[in-house]
Amino acid sequence: MFGENLRILAQAYPSVSELSRQLGINRTQFNRYLSGESFPRPDVLARICAFFDVDARVLLEPVASIMSGTDAINGPILKDFIGAGVKTVTESTFPSGFYRFSRRSFLDSNRFVVGLVWVFREGDATYVRGYEARAAMEAQGLGQGSSAREFRGLIIRHEDGVSAMISRKGAMTASFNFLSRITSFENNYWVGYVARTVRDLPDAERVVRMVYEHLGQDIGRAKAASKSGGYCGIEGLLPFHQRLLQPDAPFR
Repeated sequence: MFGENLRILAQAYPSVSELSRQLGINRTQFNRYLSGESFPRPDVLARICAFFDVDARVLLEPVASIMSGTDAINGPILKDFIGAGVKTVTESTFPSGFYRFSRRSFLDSNRFVVGLVWVFREGDATYVRGYEARAAMEAQGLGQGSSAREFRGLIIRHEDGVSAMISRKGAMTASFNFLSRITSFENNYWVGYVARTVRDLPDAERVVRMVYEHLGQDIGRAKAASKSGGYCGIEGLLPFHQRLLQPDAPFR
């Protein structure tokens, strides 16, 4: 069982030589583990378990059952890829607090959506939470209760900014967001784009430019921003948001 489990875990790595080097195990000895000819000493087993984020049940139980409850993003398959970006979103990179955002409507190119999200941290991860505008939900024939409108997402750090995978409850709809900080007076603006996960429709946008403005932890500012949110024409956008969105420029 251990040899079979180790072969499954090793599939995520292109080279057994490189994997054994990272583990600090002689390649010949590692091949014996893979073939089931021998078992590792307790200290070596502990090193293998720590590396793959599993426990000693790997000796006796199928690895699929051991890993069934683990975090997919920070598990052994993705921890050095997506997981690395999840754990390194610092406060200086993307601070916690309220953000006012604005973007062009996906459904009506003459209208814009202004809203509010809350960015917060729990453990090593950074999350975003907010609510769709009621008018947007109504236009799509969807429910307008708070549960139907709520969305949540996970923030991931990249070389040039941050991204967020965001979804409504039950993964009914989702979007990919990318934001990069720009130079401003208070250094509190991010500009990027949002792409929604829908099929190609001739009369609807799938990718639009987006602006995030950090409001901090001030509840008063957040309430004021929330009251001014929703659907609006271009005249309803704040001047700097309007400038950053470049509504008259084609999006590339």
